[in-house]
Amino acid sequence: MTLVDETAEALRFFSRLPIPRRAGATTASGAAFGLALRRAPFAGAVLGLASGLVLLAATQAGAPNAVAAWLVVGLAAFVTGAMHEDGFADVADGFGGGYTKERRLEIMRDSRIGAFGAAALILSFGLRVAALTALAAAPGKALFVLVAAGAVSRAACLAPVILLPPARADGLGRAAVLSRARGREVLWTTLVFAATPLLAGFSLGVCVLALLLAGVAVRGLCVWAQKMIGGQTGDVAGAAQQAAEIAMLAVFSGALA
Repeated sequence: MTLVDETAEALRFFSRLPIPRRAGATTASGAAFGLALRRAPFAGAVLGLASGLVLLAATQAGAPNAVAAWLVVGLAAFVTGAMHEDGFADVADGFGGGYTKERRLEIMRDSRIGAFGAAALILSFGLRVAALTALAAAPGKALFVLVAAGAVSRAACLAPVILLPPARADGLGRAAVLSRARGREVLWTTLVFAATPLLAGFSLGVCVLALLLAGVAVRGLCVWAQKMIGGQTGDVAGAAQQAAEIAMLAVFSGALA
């Protein structure tokens, strides 16, 4: 698989975009999926760029900053099938409502949403909209921030896969395999994308702080998941994306204020 094929494969996984396969490209398989995970930062950067362009277009069209922010968050959830939000809500329900590992995993697999999950979604949407409302005051700068946040947060999905064993004998957490060597490759790519806001005039200190806060949030989630369910699942990966994105947007919106 080429870089383009792997990035396209990652985009097919992380979104509902109808991306056709190039003629002659390798058909997706378990091995191809694992290889494509290396391109999670690239896929995230593309999705972040799309969100940034929506924010820029909405503000230029005269939409209030808060309306533009809600539009971006809503469209992003639609494009991704709300897969990350779903994982975040499932983790909140499972960790908050279960008293044993088995019960937590059972709750996380239940398609119904509970009180903890609903509260987590309100918090996630609210924090991202608040941050984007502030960033919408400078939509040109926000575009670079969203590229960085998209790349870093999708790379964050891989942290549980690298750091933790699968908590189930089946499911996405078992299928997603990424070696530490591949993880280091993803890390270097992510660092490059994390520096993107420098092009918009943000300081190196702000970029480093945003990356560190995202890392602390994801690492804390991994420690919690290890304690609660003994490893990782696809839902934990989705929750990691949400935690990293919120951290990134919060830091940059604060720097812009």
